Amino acid sequence: MPEMDANSSSSLEPLPSPPKMGRLNRWDTPWLNWKLLAGISIIGTIVLIGILGRLFWDTNLVYVASSPLNLPPVGFENRRGQQGTWAHPLGTENSGRDMLALMIIGAPNSLFVGVLAAGLGISVGTILGFMAGFIGNWIDDLIRLAADITMTIPSLLVLIIIQALIPQVSLIMMACLLALFAWQSPTRLIRAQVLSMRESGYVQMARLSGTSVFRLMFGEIMPNLLPYLVASFIGSAAGAILAAVSLEVLGLGPQRVPTLGRTIYLALESSALLRNMWWWWGGPTLVLSVIFVGLFLVNLGLDEIANPRLRQASG
Repeated sequence: MPEMDANSSSSLEPLPSPPKMGRLNRWDTPWLNWKLLAGISIIGTIVLIGILGRLFWDTNLVYVASSPLNLPPVGFENRRGQQGTWAHPLGTENSGRDMLALMIIGAPNSLFVGVLAAGLGISVGTILGFMAGFIGNWIDDLIRLAADITMTIPSLLVLIIIQALIPQVSLIMMACLLALFAWQSPTRLIRAQVLSMRESGYVQMARLSGTSVFRLMFGEIMPNLLPYLVASFIGSAAGAILAAVSLEVLGLGPQRVPTLGRTIYLALESSALLRNMWWWWGGPTLVLSVIFVGLFLVNLGLDEIANPRLRQASG
């Protein structure tokens, strides 16, 4: 057997060590990403202010002539030289209503309209999407045709006409009207996902074992669609809030219930921009922006949960 040369043995390089496995962490879960947590914190803060604010602030100041007129926020003064007071830290508006009370009541009301409309839309869309994607045949054609036709209708124009014909619109009625145009996108999304999942192995095994259609749809496929459903719900809620604010700024929507859009409408109607009463329209606009940012962050976080590639890119 030939002997190995000393020089050749010294030139051999050691084999690279295998990569070390990362330490498993029970808190390492895609649900605990900073975007999702930040968005939930923002929306939770808005809801918490609406709940606790009623306990620590006199919400009766939301009524007309309950406060001095046109007071600026604390640290500012209006054109008449009046200084803001801590009795009305965010100022008052033209009719003598406290802006802080309007925020405490109006922000949850606007959020409630969007959440209720999105909930109704996603519920109808989930049922129709499952029926179209799993059952198929003429039911699929009928549901898909209805969704496609409804999506071509200018929803804002139809809502303007409907609400112009209704003398009094409540928050629940407005949410129901918005839900008429909030089910098409979830229906198409759920249908596409169900079409791809119904041919998977675990669904076929469950079908061969004699599982009912209801159990297949809502017991086998539904759990895998939860991230998509929640993301669709968040997107629908943001769209419903935007549609509600658009109608309210036009003078439609609830007349007797304080909302952020209604407050902006009253500010524009009373020429708050020309009178330099920026706190009248600026506060509601800022709160609406915060709500949209919170919903956007929640949507991004849910996208990372549903799509592992996005988690790897952000990590």
